[in-house]
Parts: sequence; structure tokens; C-alpha cells
Amino acid sequence: MKKIYTGVKPVLFCLLLIPAVLFSASLPLAEKYPVYTYVFSEFDVDEGYIDNEDFERFVRKNEKSIRHLYKRSMQRGEMISPMVKGYLMDQGVSDLFIYLSMVESGFSTDVVSSKKAVGLWQFMPATAQHYKLDVCNSFDERCDPVSATNAAIKYLKKLHEQFGKWYLAAIAYNCGEGRLKRAIKKAGSDELGILTDERDKYLPAETRKYIQKILLAAMIGEGKYIDFGVRPGEGESQPVQVEISGGCDLEKLAGTLGMKPLDLLRMNRQFKHGIVPTKKAVYTLMIPEEKMIPFYLKYELKQEPETLPVKPHFVSHVVKMGDTLESIAKKYHSTAEEIRRANRLDDDFLILGSLLLVPVTQKMFDQMLRSL
Repeated sequence: MKKIYTGVKPVLFCLLLIPAVLFSASLPLAEKYPVYTYVFSEFDVDEGYIDNEDFERFVRKNEKSIRHLYKRSMQRGEMISPMVKGYLMDQGVSDLFIYLSMVESGFSTDVVSSKKAVGLWQFMPATAQHYKLDVCNSFDERCDPVSATNAAIKYLKKLHEQFGKWYLAAIAYNCGEGRLKRAIKKAGSDELGILTDERDKYLPAETRKYIQKILLAAMIGEGKYIDFGVRPGEGESQPVQVEISGGCDLEKLAGTLGMKPLDLLRMNRQFKHGIVPTKKAVYTLMIPEEKMIPFYLKYELKQEPETLPVKPHFVSHVVKMGDTLESIAKKYHSTAEEIRRANRLDDDFLILGSLLLVPVTQKMFDQMLRSL
């Protein structure tokens, strides 16, 4: 006689999953997000804040939406986020401040807020002007990830110097220096748990949620790095910064580089109409790392032949531990000065894993081709 399956087992299986889900939801935050100790230390937050009732309530209510924000932001910013982290760390600011940018803009370089703040770091016109970001009808430097990131770093470092703690710098970035000063004076304390208290309301509701969003996004993001071992964007193509002449047509340049014009424009939304202004002689442009060699061979050879090295060919070299300009130059029978000029290096500092163009002679170039 055939056995008849009634579907009870799948139902029982689903019922067995419910306690596991409930158990996960009821875990203390310190167990659910063990990376909090690292995140809090980077923002100068006391570890005890993980047990703060207001923060715990915020996390339980918003972790689903912040996870969604994290996923969408990383997809949108996969090209620029490694670069932004690099600039933050190079200038002495924790790379976890990339989550401030995530909360501000979702890594959209040209997003405009209801208050007319623009770009990756959501600069208002007055603040942009103070930090020397150009804003005009044809060019908005707030949309340039490099210029805007450097301006944001200067502003955050100024705020940290003024208030002494990184979480206070993040709070002031949102509500303003004067508003934070008044809150600290009224509370008689600059402790995060007191400033974000939902009953006393020393800070505006938006700001209380703002710093909590940053901390939660960082706990989610840094937890993923630990879980999977590889940070998003590692091993992938990254953008590099090059210089172009004023008046350059980006659509034509894209064709020269073998790129789709839309892809180049998306990386450089500061140029509003696809044309580089003529106000300055030189502007910076972001291109994919793998387009560096076509750029220097095809664009710069036509634009500035007198500034290029005498050697007619370039090879690429990935910087490894222990490399110096002199050791790289010796390997390829080039010179440190030629490498410095070809890559527009201001000094001899090299970034591990970065790509360098090395000018080589025809003989060396042919020799390397034969060895492939």
C-alpha cells in the first residue's frame, strides 16, 4: 500500500524555525553585534552605550531598514567606497566615517536633499564655499567624490579638534556646532547616552537618530567584513584620479578610452553637461584603474607631450610590500623621476596594492612582451 504524505512535516519544520528566529531577535545587542567594541572605539563611544535602552530600542526598530540601506549603498558605491576609505585613513580619520557618508547620501554622488545639500557628503552651499568647493551652473564640485571627501575630512577634523570626540564631530556635522554646544551646556555633559536621551531631548530628534544610524550601519557593515573575510570592493576595479584640460568633451574622451560615455559621466557627475568648464586650465577626473594606460597613451600624448617621459612605452606595476620608486625603477631600467612624473606623484610615498605606470624603453617593452 502506498504511503500518503499529508504535508505535516514541512509545517512542523517551519514551526521549528520560529523559536530560532525569535531567539536571534531577542539576543542582547552585544552578542548579536560583537563588532560593536571596535565600532564604538573608532567613534570614541563608551562601550556601555551598547546597553543603552534608547539605542537598543532604535536598533530593534530600524535594523531591517539600515541593512537595506547598507546593501543598496554598497551596490551603488562599489567603485568609490574603497577610494573614500583610503582618503579617510591617509588623513588620519577612521575609515568607519564612510558610514556617515552612507547615512548622508547612500553613496550617491549627485543626490540633492530637501535643504539643497548636495553630493556624497551633503554639503550646503555655504559650507561648500567655506571649504573651497566650486559650485556654479556647469560645475558642482560637491559631486566630485575626491574633492568632496577631502573637504569633508577637513571639516570633520576641525569638529574633532573643537569637541574632542569623534562621535561629537559626527553629531555637529548634522546639527551644527552651535546647536551641539547648547545641548552640551544644557545637559551638563557630552556623554552620548545623555545627549541622545529620548526623554530630555537635548538634541533634535533627527540628530539623535543620525548618530544612532551611523553606529548601527557601522556595526552591520563591519560585522559583514568579519563574517566573510573580504571587504566589499577589494579585488575589484577601483577609480583613479587623473588631470584633464579645461574644455575637454567627456563623451569624446570616453570613446578614446574605450568606455561608454554614460559610464564616464556617472563617475564624474560634477560636470553637469558632460563638458569640462574652461574656468581653470586643469580639472581632475575619475576613471577606472584599468583605463590608466589608455589615458596616458592616448589622451596625454595628444595634450601634453612635453611633460611626458622620453621613454615611449608604459608597463603597469602593482606596488608590493617593500617596493620603493628606486627599486621599481631599477627593475624596469627606468628612473624614479620618470615614474613620479608619469603618475603625478607629489612625493615618494607608495600605497600598497596601487597601480603604477612605469615608462620603459622599446627594448624593455619588447623583452617583457616575449616573456608573457
